[in-house]
Amino acid sequence: MTRMDKAYEPAAIEERWYERWESAGAFAPAGSGKPYSITIPPPNVTGILHMGHALDQTLEDIPIRFQRMLGSRALWVPGTDHAGIATGSSRTRSAGPGRA
Repeated sequence: MTRMDKAYEPAAIEERWYERWESAGAFAPAGSGKPYSITIPPPNVTGILHMGHALDQTLEDIPIRFQRMLGSRALWVPGTDHAGIATGSSRTRSAGPGRA
């Protein structure tokens, strides 16, 4: 029986997979037509996911797939923090009173 580590250490696993995906061209746009891309915002700093996140991902997925069907060089890539208010609020709470 194989023993499972007590804590997940993502560095070794994620690095290996990332290199594999990068060498396979997973982050390159598909197709040969006009370039088209959408940036995927990361999850909120609060870590709370809700139906709005599912709707948002669906609404981003539809035009990417449509552009691919039209032959565009479509790419859906991770982006930057879109939740500045939630991020600031969460940091203020975690800093404690008078430390913001």
